[in-house]
Amino acid sequence: MRPAGRADTASLYFTYPQFEAPKGAARAGLARDVAVAIVGAGPVGMVAALTLAQQGIASVLIEAKDSFNDGSRAICIARQSYAILDCLGVVAPFLEKSLGWTTGRSFYRGQQILEFHMPDGPEEKFRPMYNLEQQFIEAYLWQAIEATPLIETRWRSRLEGIEIGDSGARLTVADPEGSYSFHADWVLAADGARSAVRSQLGLRLQGRNFEGRYVIADVQMDHDYPTIRRALFAPACRPGATVLIHRQPDNIWRIDYQLGDDEDPAEAVREEVVRDSVAAVLAEIGHTGPWELEWWSIYSANTLALDDYRKGPVIFIGDSAHIVPIFGVRGLNNGIADAHNIGWKLGHVLTGKAGAALIDSYTPERRGATLDVFANASKSARFMTPPTRGWQILRDAALGLALTHPFAGELANPRQMTPFTYAESPAVLPDDAGFAAGPAPGAAMIEARVGAGFLSDRLARGGFTLVCFDPTLARAVEALPGTPAVACLPWPSAAADRLGAGHGAAYLVRPDLHVGARWQAATAEAVRTALDNLCFREV
Repeated sequence: MRPAGRADTASLYFTYPQFEAPKGAARAGLARDVAVAIVGAGPVGMVAALTLAQQGIASVLIEAKDSFNDGSRAICIARQSYAILDCLGVVAPFLEKSLGWTTGRSFYRGQQILEFHMPDGPEEKFRPMYNLEQQFIEAYLWQAIEATPLIETRWRSRLEGIEIGDSGARLTVADPEGSYSFHADWVLAADGARSAVRSQLGLRLQGRNFEGRYVIADVQMDHDYPTIRRALFAPACRPGATVLIHRQPDNIWRIDYQLGDDEDPAEAVREEVVRDSVAAVLAEIGHTGPWELEWWSIYSANTLALDDYRKGPVIFIGDSAHIVPIFGVRGLNNGIADAHNIGWKLGHVLTGKAGAALIDSYTPERRGATLDVFANASKSARFMTPPTRGWQILRDAALGLALTHPFAGELANPRQMTPFTYAESPAVLPDDAGFAAGPAPGAAMIEARVGAGFLSDRLARGGFTLVCFDPTLARAVEALPGTPAVACLPWPSAAADRLGAGHGAAYLVRPDLHVGARWQAATAEAVRTALDNLCFREV
């Protein structure tokens, strides 16, 4: 929502482009068969399209809107998401614009009870978290989409129907110029929480709705507080409720404030009420200067997911597959990981690098990640938004104790998102018991300094990489057909120490930056066999 007199896309800091549906000669090919159709051109759909393009696979993006999403929406991007953007070769504008942060502070009744610091250091290429409004996230991904001939985008194109067949799906699409249908071998549903694809197929999200509601409001103001997440519990401006405050680029500040049980959500989002509520929060944090209201919305914390993220040739990614609480900034980051995961797998299958069974590993991996998010985010949600009177009493008791006992303040730690480990995945191999350090198979590959750069700079973009420390092993792997790219690092070195690697050790890293296998004494044949197994290739 925007202030009275301003259009939905009349932003104080961002100019929204306006896109048209295909017209004229461009309509001639709309009914042609395609390999992959992606429904939804938000961040998740665009990451999926870019990942497929990296694999050499063309796709068609279908988007009902005529521009990017309005409002800042998902603003916190985690380190692993930046690693994915880097892998796709699109991270540069994100780094230039976004605000990195490592620290959060929590307050109870005006007194600080916690300051947490997310793991960081000189061996890390990216900060633990970055703040960037979603419009910019979409704009920067769109810049890459426009420069990629393998991706066709159809704006103002609404999915009207989808029918699944033995060889794919037939989609019916309507735009201002007319209606048409086309066949897609595969469909990625990236069309959000109100997914038309999910609805058309008669599927429902299952899970739990939390009672608490939050209004989110963006304001533009000069305010000198650093980029530190602030959580205010029971502040004077909203007794008994919770307020979150984040700094964003362009002097935009995100304020999330919890509604009380006695507040009518419809009344709470009226502009006059929002202005009064925001003014009270700003007074709470000592801001006495001018400010302008930019945008606002409302949300509730839910843990909902599909039982299976695949139905035949249709694969669900992002909010179409799952809805998670915002606490711990897991929603967008979880969706980006979904898109990258299925993108490389589908690309490998369609290019003949992997067997079709690789696709079957998507649901176990990414639904497992969602359930892990539920477990962690639910803890945060119960603390931020107690669901019952009992939880409210426990939460308030912990906060009161934290005023005099610092250990209790740790209960207010939001437990920010970390990459999920695919320990039970069919697309990872059993671990080598010889390792005392480093990421196990299924875990995200860690970062390390290598010379003047980083370990991630040595990984193949879009393909498997063998990280090893023995030049003889490296040459033997490179001499065999069908083996991965090789990154041979110095030994001994800081990177070897972080990976717990002896001279003959090796890590096989998947295209999504997760470890597929590792050995303390690797051989070229073992590496090739592992790659065949990870890609479900018949040999």
